[in-house]
Amino acid sequence: MPHRIGPACKTDQRRQAKDKQAKDKKDKKNSVDTQTRHALKKDKFAQAAADSASWVSGHRSGVLRWVIVGGVALILTVGGLIFWNLRSTAADSALGAAMDTYNAPIAQPGLPAGNGIYATSAERTKAANKQFVDVVQQYGWLPQGAKAHYFAGITDGELGQNAAAESELKAASGAWDRNLANLAKLALAGLYRQTSRDPQAIEIYNGIVAKPSETVSAAVAQLDLADLYAAEGKQDQARALWAKVKDADKDGAAGTIATQKLTAK
Repeated sequence: MPHRIGPACKTDQRRQAKDKQAKDKKDKKNSVDTQTRHALKKDKFAQAAADSASWVSGHRSGVLRWVIVGGVALILTVGGLIFWNLRSTAADSALGAAMDTYNAPIAQPGLPAGNGIYATSAERTKAANKQFVDVVQQYGWLPQGAKAHYFAGITDGELGQNAAAESELKAASGAWDRNLANLAKLALAGLYRQTSRDPQAIEIYNGIVAKPSETVSAAVAQLDLADLYAAEGKQDQARALWAKVKDADKDGAAGTIATQKLTAK
């Protein structure tokens, strides 16, 4: 490209100078705008911080009260969880020890009882009953306490202490755990039958049939109810229940028992 000389060259130089000035002006403006935005942001942050500080200063007592209440609530929650875990662990240990006693071996005839071995089943039941009652007294508000109520009732019944057994089984029958509650209800119904209170036993059996559980099925309650009717001489009602269980549980243990009852002379 040929070099320009004379007026044309001067014109190009002036144009380039103007372009450079315009560019410098634009860059300066952009730099100012950027600085301005940063300044505005800093001003807004400073104003927000000042407003927050002013609000905290004006509500100091309320803020402190909120912080204290929150801190106390947190401490109580953590402390409660720790206390619950400690008591639950202790309850597990105590209930486990009582169960070990309840399942402890009986000394063979002619052999002396030793540590952890009881001379008679009655002696073993009495020792276990005491431990279950202790668990109830110490941990009655825990799930382990509800289980202890049940076993205390069972062992009371085995010892012939019917009033105590009824009280403990009633307590266990109110447990939130339906599996445990139905076990207690079934045992309570059995106690009512032994003490000639069939109407109360019938009510319990029907209640279990309406709300069965994994531990006590409707069929089990119906079999017990049928046995009660049979003992009362109400054979038609008993056979109706056996037939119902047989049809509902054809391949199960309850169905087999019902079939045997129906075919028995």
